[in-house]
Amino acid sequence: MPTTLAPFPRRAFAALRRHPIRAFFVAALSAFLALNVLAFSHAGALTRFEPAREQGPGTLEELSLGQRAQTLVRGPRLARPRNLTSPSDHGLPYTTEVLGEASPRLELWCLDPPQPRGVVLLCHGYGGSKSALLPAAAEFTRLGWACVLLDFRGSGGSEGNETSLGVHEADDVARAARFARQRSAGSPLIVFGNSMGAAAVLRSVYLGHVQADGLILEAPFNRLLATVRHRFELLGVPSFPSAELLLFWGSVRAGIDGFEHEPTTYAAGVRCPTLVLHGDRDARVTVTEVQEVVAALPEPRSLVLLEGVGHEPYLAARPEEWRGAVEPFLAQR
Repeated sequence: MPTTLAPFPRRAFAALRRHPIRAFFVAALSAFLALNVLAFSHAGALTRFEPAREQGPGTLEELSLGQRAQTLVRGPRLARPRNLTSPSDHGLPYTTEVLGEASPRLELWCLDPPQPRGVVLLCHGYGGSKSALLPAAAEFTRLGWACVLLDFRGSGGSEGNETSLGVHEADDVARAARFARQRSAGSPLIVFGNSMGAAAVLRSVYLGHVQADGLILEAPFNRLLATVRHRFELLGVPSFPSAELLLFWGSVRAGIDGFEHEPTTYAAGVRCPTLVLHGDRDARVTVTEVQEVVAALPEPRSLVLLEGVGHEPYLAARPEEWRGAVEPFLAQR
C-alpha cells in the first residue's frame, strides 16, 4: 500500500504550508460550507414531517448524547403528528368538521356542551396535534364552554406534511376562528394557543384576521431566532452561527422570513384581555423571553409562572394552579 499522497494532493498541501493565510481561508470556507450543508439538511427536517416514520425516541431533553449528535447531523426526522386519542376516549361527545373551502384542508373537532357560555378555539404546539389539547378541552367544557380543536396544516387530520413554525399556521387560526364565530352565534370567542400555537394566534390577531374576546397563551416564544438558538443549546453546541444558518435555510425551504417571526411584535396588536401561563424551568422559552411578550401586550394582561415546570403540558403538571388561573379569567368574559 502506498504511504505517501498522490502528486496533486501532495503539491496542494505543500502550497498551503507555504501560504498559511491562504490555508486559513480555505479551512474557514470549507467549515462554512459544511455548516451550510448541515443547516440546510436540518432545516428540511424541522419543517417537513415524515408520514411513514414511527415516532422518535422523545424530546430533545430526553435524548442520549449519541442521539443528540445524530439529531445535530441529520436533523430531527420527525414523524407526521397523529391524533392518538379522540374526544370519545375522554367521554366527550363530538363532531368532526372539515374546512375545505381553501388549501390546505383543515380538520376540526367540535365539542358542544348544553347551553354553552361561548366557544374556545384550541391551537396545538409544534410537532403536536389536536388530540394533545383534549385534557384542556375537557376542562373548558366542564366550565360550560364549547370547544373547537384545530389540527394545523401538516398535522393530524389536516392536509399536508409541512410546517412553517407558526407563520402560515396563522392563516389556519383565522379560518378556524371564522368557523368558531359562526358556530357561537354572537357568544364570546376565546382563543387558546400552546407554544407554536400561541405564536400563530398572536400573529393572526396582529394581522387583523382574528377578533377574539380573550386569549389564553401557554409558553409563547418572543422570537423564532431565540427558540432556534435554544435548540442548539439543548444539543450541546454553540448557537452562533448555527441558529442563524438554520433559520435562513428554514426560511428558504418554508417560504417565510423566519427572522421577522416575532410574537413580541405581534403582541402589540392584541385588543382583548390576555392570560399567559409559563413554566419557570422551560429551556426552550426563558422567563425573560416570555416576560418580553407579556410586556408588549396591552392591558388587561396577566402572567402566571408555574414553579418547577418545563416545556410540558401545564394542566397535567400543575392542574390546580392551571385551573386557578384559567377559571377566573373565563368567568370575567
